[in-house]
Amino acid sequence: MHIAPYDNTNKPIVDIDNGLVPLNYFNIVKLKRGEAFEYQVPGYETCIVPATGKVDVTVEGVCFADLGGRGVDVWDGEPQGVYVPVGAKVTMVCTSEATETFIAGARYDKVLDPFDIRSADIDMIQYGSDETKTHRKIKHILGTKYHDRVGRLLVSELFTVGQGGWSGFPSHKHDTDRLPQETRHDETYNFRFRPNHGSGVQMLQRDDGSPGDAYHIVDGSTVCIDRGYHPCAVLPGYEMYYFTILGGLSQRSLVQYFQPSHAAQLETIPGIKDMIAKFK
Repeated sequence: MHIAPYDNTNKPIVDIDNGLVPLNYFNIVKLKRGEAFEYQVPGYETCIVPATGKVDVTVEGVCFADLGGRGVDVWDGEPQGVYVPVGAKVTMVCTSEATETFIAGARYDKVLDPFDIRSADIDMIQYGSDETKTHRKIKHILGTKYHDRVGRLLVSELFTVGQGGWSGFPSHKHDTDRLPQETRHDETYNFRFRPNHGSGVQMLQRDDGSPGDAYHIVDGSTVCIDRGYHPCAVLPGYEMYYFTILGGLSQRSLVQYFQPSHAAQLETIPGIKDMIAKFK
């Protein structure tokens, strides 16, 4: 499902128990200096990531100050985040001129401890190549190093490197729990483009070899993926970013199943196996 950009007035874009991606939660909060926002999400662990600007975050009385610091867009600096336990009461206050802050969530049933993730803690990987049109960079906010501190939530930022190209290729899916081949993980994206009048396409193919769907994605588009193979691409001359939320049904570690007709390209794309290993 494609959700076109709109002013969500700080209300969830993907709320709890969503009919398509019930394992995910997603909100975008926009504040000006001194403004505050409070929330609790019963049954979901969450992660706060400022897309731009700075916030002070308090989680059940524990304060994480001066979170964020990016300027005009998501390309302007490194991400930071705060992990919020299931159902915890949160207050965030904008300490910059303005902020646009993402809140990512995944369904979970245990209460863990909050913690912050600063820029130096981000787990980065770059893979692909200009020749294979798959060159991209991934910044894992809740990645492998937090495996024992998080329940089912994976949060990352993905960037195309250079201008134009494909992401999420070879085509893969993760809609069925059938270890060791695959895990069920609902996924939600929010896209940005540089320059911001750029755009791209999100493909969704249900079965190998059969026609699927394609969505025209623009700056601010949200895409919810419940099942199927789902590569995406950006127009030549533009850069693409997408904020990625993954929520697992039975485990946090993601096991992707690659479309059989394209799986051989796992051997041709530089660094892709290292990328796969990082989604744990």
